[in-house]
Amino acid sequence: MQAALGEARRARDAGEVPIGAVVVLADAIVGRGYNQPLSSGDPTAHAEIIAIRDAARTIGNYRLTGATLCVTIEPCLMCVGALVHARIGRLVFGATESRTGAVVSTVRGGDLPGHNHRFEFEGGLCEEECRALMQEFFRARR
Repeated sequence: MQAALGEARRARDAGEVPIGAVVVLADAIVGRGYNQPLSSGDPTAHAEIIAIRDAARTIGNYRLTGATLCVTIEPCLMCVGALVHARIGRLVFGATESRTGAVVSTVRGGDLPGHNHRFEFEGGLCEEECRALMQEFFRARR
């Protein structure tokens, strides 16, 4: 999660919402990403999507079977869909996101019917640090 927090700080420093993610496979980070929708003009450029794309390029396969995605904030429904399609085995997130989180907060996106893949998840890792980064960012913008 410390690596994901580092990516979140990169997002913050770029003026983006401070969310960061890493993909780990066989105890090695194979993908990194931070939020980039504003700078890229791409609404899909969430940290999770960027990290999954990076990992897929690194290993040469979009199926990231057995990988763990670590992200500072609970993923949205779009990102949950990407986890399913990438066959991520495990999700670890820092803080819940009461408005858009789609793992436990607004909907259990990973449990929706019709998915051909399920993933394990754990929330609350470095929760206070992840939440504080978001709160400081939005406090500074007000």
